[in-house]
Amino acid sequence: MRYVIAAMLAGVAALPAAAQVQAGVELATDERRRGISWSEGKAAPSAYARIDLPAGFDLGARVLATRGDARHDGADGVIEPTLGYSRDLAGLRLDAFATGHLFTDARGSMNYGELGAGLNYSLGPAQAGVEARYAPSQSAIGGDNLYLGVRGRIGIPATPWTVTASAGRSSGSVDDPIRAARLRPGGTYHDWSLGVQHITGPLTVALEYTGTDIRNEPDPSRFAVRDHAGDRLAARISLGI
Repeated sequence: MRYVIAAMLAGVAALPAAAQVQAGVELATDERRRGISWSEGKAAPSAYARIDLPAGFDLGARVLATRGDARHDGADGVIEPTLGYSRDLAGLRLDAFATGHLFTDARGSMNYGELGAGLNYSLGPAQAGVEARYAPSQSAIGGDNLYLGVRGRIGIPATPWTVTASAGRSSGSVDDPIRAARLRPGGTYHDWSLGVQHITGPLTVALEYTGTDIRNEPDPSRFAVRDHAGDRLAARISLGI
């Protein structure tokens, strides 16, 4: 995994200076997504890069260490290529994407893809948005998966501090209950978060509380990992390049 991250950053550095590129590295004490861990509750390094293309499109990728997480059948990492599109619409910003989740060294076939879209509104230091993410029915996730969420952030004027919050709901159909528990332990559930960020130039330090209404109880699915789906406080530090 570290060789993939190094190659990714080397490729970004080799791009022409005129290219519009965003890239960076990050370290989280626990990679939390929709309130559940993707890194076995352990520290997770990652790297990302995005290149702006003509007509509002962009192409990006993220590489994350998943630390042998049972949720992803022992995978040690995931590579996530993404094709995105953004457009400003009468004060709103539309974002849409298609992404793949390609897991390395998993014991079984864990790869899956999803589509997403969001609308965001900004007013001064405040931003608010809604989003939808949909993974069509795939054997790796035991059915389909729909995530609907709201999020907001507000920068505190004349300070480097930003406060963030989000809430969402995960649901979907079930073809294979064992695999479906991978993204929805116990079935349909809700998640929420509250965080604070300190931003100085390319450096961001963040602390975030996440929670869900998933019960920590025995589960027949080895992919559910319910003990990493409860309330958690996680920190992360990221550096843009």
